[in-house]
Amino acid sequence: MPRRLSLTPALVARVTRAVPDTGPPPGMVLMQDADYDDWVTRTLAGNPAPDRPARLFAYGSLIWKPEIPHTAETEGTARGWHRSFCFRMPRFRGTPDLPGLMMALDRGGACRGLLLTLPTEDLPGQLHRLFRREFTVKPINSAPRWITVATAEGAVPALAFVMNRASPLYVGRLPDEEVAAVLATACGHVGSSAEYLANTVRHLEARGIHDRHLWRLQRLVAAEIEAQAG
Repeated sequence: MPRRLSLTPALVARVTRAVPDTGPPPGMVLMQDADYDDWVTRTLAGNPAPDRPARLFAYGSLIWKPEIPHTAETEGTARGWHRSFCFRMPRFRGTPDLPGLMMALDRGGACRGLLLTLPTEDLPGQLHRLFRREFTVKPINSAPRWITVATAEGAVPALAFVMNRASPLYVGRLPDEEVAAVLATACGHVGSSAEYLANTVRHLEARGIHDRHLWRLQRLVAAEIEAQAG
C-alpha cells in the first residue's frame, strides 16, 4: 500500500501566498550569456563518454519538472553524494527577508534517483536551457559535474548538479528541526519550500524510491505547519 504523506496539499496551501519577484538581492551578480557559454563548453569537453547519449542524474525537481526532453529513464544510485537542503534561497522559493532552503547533492552517503537519457540532437542547446534553469548567480550554487552512477547495467557516467561549497549561500548540514522550520514558512514568487519538498517526496515514492531522510523531514514540516496554525 502506498505511504501517505503527512505533508498534504492542504498543509502546503497554508504556506503558499502571493509573493512579488523583487529580482536578485543586492550584492548578487547574475550569470551572463558568456558565462553560460563557458559552462556548456567546459561540460561538453569533460564528458567521459562523448560517443554515447548523455545521461542526466535527477534527484529532485528534475524528476517532476525535467525542463528538457529525455528519451528514457532508469533508476540509479550516486555513491558519495546525498540529498541535502544545504543552501539558502533568497529568491524563487524564498525572499531576502525570509529565505528558503534548497536541496542539492552534497558530499557523502548515497542517493537513489533517476537517470534521464537525453536526445543526441543539439546537446549544447539542451545544456544551455538546463543551466539557465539550474543556476542564475555567481558563484553558482549547483555546479554541473560528471559523476558515476550505479545502475542495473553497471556503472555509467552522468551529468549531475552538485553543491558548490564555495558559494556564500552554502549552509552545510543543518539539524532537521531547523530545516523543517524554514521549509514550513518560506515562500517566493515561484512557490513555497514546502511545496518543493512535497513534490519531490511524492514523485520519488511514485517511482519506488523511498528516501527515509526526506520522509522524516516531510513529517516534521507538516507538524511545524500545524503547530504554527494552532
